[in-house]
Amino acid sequence: MVICCSGGLTADLQRPILHGMIYGRKSNVLRTVFAARESTQATTNASIMSHRPPILKLPIPAEKIDGHAVTFRPVRDGIDSEVSGVIQVVERANGFNVNASYVVGQNPPQSHVYWFDQSEIDAIARSLIKEKRRILIVDDDRESTHLVKILLEKAGAYVVLEENEAPKAHQSARNFRPDVILLDIMMPETDGAEVAAQIEADPELQSTPIIFLTALLTKPETKSGLRIEGHRSLAKPIDIPELIDRIEETLLRAL
Repeated sequence: MVICCSGGLTADLQRPILHGMIYGRKSNVLRTVFAARESTQATTNASIMSHRPPILKLPIPAEKIDGHAVTFRPVRDGIDSEVSGVIQVVERANGFNVNASYVVGQNPPQSHVYWFDQSEIDAIARSLIKEKRRILIVDDDRESTHLVKILLEKAGAYVVLEENEAPKAHQSARNFRPDVILLDIMMPETDGAEVAAQIEADPELQSTPIIFLTALLTKPETKSGLRIEGHRSLAKPIDIPELIDRIEETLLRAL
């Protein structure tokens, strides 16, 4: 062990000539140094044990997040400004920890590690999905479907196909290969439940998420997570920001 003393000398504890520094007048100083080191180590260990990064479920595969540069606000570190860092994904037995290192300050710069929570990593995952998603709307109301198409495409993240004839919905889905299907329930000739059954019976489409659009349920009922035939639902009249949130949630769950 090597110790640097205040006088600028270096003492090697393994050399007998300097043993007097330990047992002589320097001994109290050395004991204080050793005690301080032990106390610091104990505090560090306690801090590590008390802080457990949140266990997360990744909305997209780990390799699509790990190593990405990201801009974020480390609010739980008391910093309400944007910083940049590189994401690191750590796999655990029951999920994942996700962090990013960042630097703040200049004199001197200080490095920190920020552990993301579930809502933050969900938002990051959404931002990493850059390609436009294909949305198929099946509804006999031509005016409402066209309005939804315009508003969704204006958001910039979607390509939307309208299908106003329910009997043609299955074939339209096979041709368009949507990422999500928005499906009205009450339609003439073929209702939404029948269309959903056709989609689910098709091996090439059965994993496609379906969101039912309906006036049969109230908004509180759909917000509570009430499902129809096992599928998510949204109450009419359609609120576009709510619809976008539901689409994004559905896309993340489907990955």
